[in-house]
Amino acid sequence: MEKVQVDILGLSTSPSSGGAYALILKEISGNRRLPIIIGGFEAQAIAIEMEGIKPPRPLTHDLLRNIIDTFGASIQDVCINELRDGTFYAKINLEGSSAPQEVDSRPSDAIALAVRFGAPIFVADSVMAEAGIIPEEEEDSSDIAKTKPAETVKKHVSKLEQLQASLKEAIEKEDYEKAAKLRDEIRKLQMGA
Repeated sequence: MEKVQVDILGLSTSPSSGGAYALILKEISGNRRLPIIIGGFEAQAIAIEMEGIKPPRPLTHDLLRNIIDTFGASIQDVCINELRDGTFYAKINLEGSSAPQEVDSRPSDAIALAVRFGAPIFVADSVMAEAGIIPEEEEDSSDIAKTKPAETVKKHVSKLEQLQASLKEAIEKEDYEKAAKLRDEIRKLQMGA
């Protein structure tokens, strides 16, 4: 499986999110971004560790780190390896005194542990290709025109251009939750074409 290394670009929320956050990952060797919607608890667990805040009692992810340390293991890396039916899946790769282990995880939990261990975060290239967002509008709509009748293309391109402009604006405003929804609409439009 081809994979790309990413860093955490940030966390954002919007009033309409219902307590959910968008975790924004950015590829290290490129400009694609991957927004993942996560819960408030997981966002807090990631943010607390990134800010270097030590709570008076261990949070759940701190407890897991302590258990992993106690058994002489560590996290080698985490990888968001699949996107199925709009849901992201991840694997935590452990190494230690026994044979290396791969553990299924939600991406938010895997990343919360990765920041505690200083472990690298990866995204499968296929997932990044499917769900990643490029900050600038780089798609050339003339490619669509070459394959479609002119009348259909005009309607299709205007809707596509409108969505792409909205996507660009959402990214500039760092409203990644909206950007993820717009990205999905653009994909549906392109696949239905």
